[in-house]
Amino acid sequence: MKEKCSKPTRFRWVVLVLIFLAYMIAGADRANIGMVVPFVKDEFKLSNTDIGAMSSLFYIGYAAIQVPIGLVYSKYGVRIIFVVAMILTSISTFVMGFVNSGFQLKAARVALGIAEGPINIGIVSTINRWYPQKEKGFATGVFMSSIKFAPAVVPPLCAIIIQAWGWREIFYIFAIPGFLIAALWFFFVKDNPKESKHCSEAELNYILTESAQGGIDAVKTPAEIKSDDRFRLLDKIIRKKDVEPLDTHRKVLTSWNIWACAFGYFFMVGIAYAIMTWVPTYLIKVKHFSTLKTGLVAATPWIGAILGNVLGGWLSDNVFQKRRKPLMLITAVSTIFTMYSLLYAPDQMYLLALLLGVCGVFLNLGYSTFLVYPMGIASKDKLPFAASIVNCMGSLGGAFAPFVVGVILDYQGWDWVFTFLALCSIGTLMVVVSMIEPFMTTKKASA
Repeated sequence: MKEKCSKPTRFRWVVLVLIFLAYMIAGADRANIGMVVPFVKDEFKLSNTDIGAMSSLFYIGYAAIQVPIGLVYSKYGVRIIFVVAMILTSISTFVMGFVNSGFQLKAARVALGIAEGPINIGIVSTINRWYPQKEKGFATGVFMSSIKFAPAVVPPLCAIIIQAWGWREIFYIFAIPGFLIAALWFFFVKDNPKESKHCSEAELNYILTESAQGGIDAVKTPAEIKSDDRFRLLDKIIRKKDVEPLDTHRKVLTSWNIWACAFGYFFMVGIAYAIMTWVPTYLIKVKHFSTLKTGLVAATPWIGAILGNVLGGWLSDNVFQKRRKPLMLITAVSTIFTMYSLLYAPDQMYLLALLLGVCGVFLNLGYSTFLVYPMGIASKDKLPFAASIVNCMGSLGGAFAPFVVGVILDYQGWDWVFTFLALCSIGTLMVVVSMIEPFMTTKKASA
């Protein structure tokens, strides 16, 4: 292990900046397709079902690699594999600018999904190692906000690129930043803060001590175990229980709580990526907005999402004192109503932008907690595997919902689309209700 610097540091926040940038770039590489859809649809003579399939193929490739990469991360660590994934993501993005048919575009999207697949689980594993328990919700909220920051800036940027050059240039330009982030990650982000020369002994002790005081490997005092009076009723509603950590692959695979979290994430990701894929088309074809106006309005759900993710992570850590299920429930219930409200979406640009922004906030208040939840029930060495199950199901949701929306549009209309998305949120509510809120006090998890 390299000699530690003696001065107090806060290098974990530098790591969080790199996490934000890495996932923002990955998000931009997947989100740019939404602005390209209206143009490739006409150029390649694609149906709405074709467009839905094209979006879904990315998530099929993405989902296919989740569990294998979770096992690989558990055995070999994150750093090198993560760097390779970032490089392959940029290469796949660049190649998409050269496609000449719908088939080639679909194949390129599968390749992008496979290349980008390891990034999410790598970041979750990094957060689990680099942050104490009381900061994991906020760190994950910032991490998840990055994937929403991308669609907030991508539509206007894509609109400018399209007007200046064309849709192919989007992919050429978007491919560049990933190479830079791959280099920065390789040199600055170690798998464990113990290995980093930039993380002082004081910061390392803070990370380890605070994790021990509030984490899943804690042995808590009776005073700490006793619920705060103001949460006594809430703890009954969310079914808070003292459980042992899931410290084997078998325990993870047979845990209904992990699978319920995964199915809930399936529906939430499906809603998010149906919006990402189809809202630009909705604005152009239904609301008859210009390309630039579409870019601006299409960004508003993701501006709301940034606020929702960061606020939700902070609320989960501080207001709800590391309880994850309350915000899952809030998001599930509120999203039912916000998706239904889109049936009556106004034609006026600013009102529609406001409505979409509100949808983004409520959809994302509990969004990041689906990835924090496994940190509170699985041991550290089994966390990549548990998180890979949740993220795999989320990826399948990202494949499922945009495709279903495409089919609906070929046979029905947008009212049916928004009704379908409201039903997806009802699905989330049903599975989240069935979960417990884990509370570990009696047995140490593996470090």
